[in-house]
Amino acid sequence: MAMAQYSVLVFIPAFCAVALFQSVSPEKVHRWTFSFQMAWLTLCHLGLHYTDYYLQEPPCMRFCITLSSLMLLTQRVTWLSLDICEGKVVVKEAWRGPCVLSFCSYLLFFPALLGGPLCSFKRFQAQVSQTESLWRPLSLGPATRRGLLLLGLQLLKTLVNGMVREGTDLANCRRLGCISVMWTTAALFKLTYYSHWILDESLLCAAGFGLDSRPFFHEEGDVSDTDIWTLETTHRLSQFTRTWNRSTTRWLRRLVFERAPAKAWPLLQTFAFSAWWHGLHPGQVFGFMCWALMVKADYVIHGHSNALISSWLGRLLYRVITWAHTQLVIAYILLAVELRSVSALRLLGTSFNSLFPLVSCVSLVLLARRKKRAGNSPGPFIQ
Repeated sequence: MAMAQYSVLVFIPAFCAVALFQSVSPEKVHRWTFSFQMAWLTLCHLGLHYTDYYLQEPPCMRFCITLSSLMLLTQRVTWLSLDICEGKVVVKEAWRGPCVLSFCSYLLFFPALLGGPLCSFKRFQAQVSQTESLWRPLSLGPATRRGLLLLGLQLLKTLVNGMVREGTDLANCRRLGCISVMWTTAALFKLTYYSHWILDESLLCAAGFGLDSRPFFHEEGDVSDTDIWTLETTHRLSQFTRTWNRSTTRWLRRLVFERAPAKAWPLLQTFAFSAWWHGLHPGQVFGFMCWALMVKADYVIHGHSNALISSWLGRLLYRVITWAHTQLVIAYILLAVELRSVSALRLLGTSFNSLFPLVSCVSLVLLARRKKRAGNSPGPFIQ
């Protein structure tokens, strides 16, 4: 109902994926499903590009919802194909019955199409096959906390939105004033993400997949996407990256990073694929490539600083400075990714805000040269 006629764009790849699961051998199923799913998603992204950049018209909201669902469907299709390829899921014994029904139920589970953390097929299978009713009474404690947190985020979002409207934009700001514009705009984006993640988890709880029982999530434990405290307090950009949208981060790690050769820049490949999955808008390509470079710089800079700073006062000052720098770099990346267009990217690149990622790049180059002169072998690209 939310997608109307565009729902066909979701049903076609879901049914085609199930057909590939049934017909292709386990050794080749991931290659076939990955190729088809990403090709279909890319074609739909091109339709959005045609509307945005060629027709210069705002895209249809129903099509945007469909495109978001396709991105989430791609996660489950590729995760399940990897499970089949690695022998974790046997097609003929998937659910003590017709595999078509079990796979379609998993891929087209509508709360997961609208959002929510990624779950494996085994977790979904274990949850829905429980003998007790899914519509059990919800615990008031977690539901109340989630509702109060959502209310607080909405109030804070309204306040920040008023600040953004009253302030100048990137086209009119000057030097240090651009920092305030970037910070408040990025804060509005982050609050929107936090609110949607909480709504997604609330929808899953209403559907019977509560966080307290934790059978819905990945085998490694609770991978709720909402960890606001860590995101807002960490001084390590690499930790922010691992915590931001954690279920998607785990999916990217398994799909790209762990399967890429060690000498082929797996971190860069991971962020490049993420840009492809998001739609390859100009701002997204620049933002994700910048993000990969900033994560590399984070490992190098913090690795050297831990050996140089010994006093507690120095470490405290270092933590405060790096926290502010991390938040400013993340704000820079968020603006590049969310604004998308070339014109907005040009304004961001020529503003005073470009100084912060430039500092990380210069530090990375200088420390890399110092390490090379010392005769040390280069460390891993990501830890």
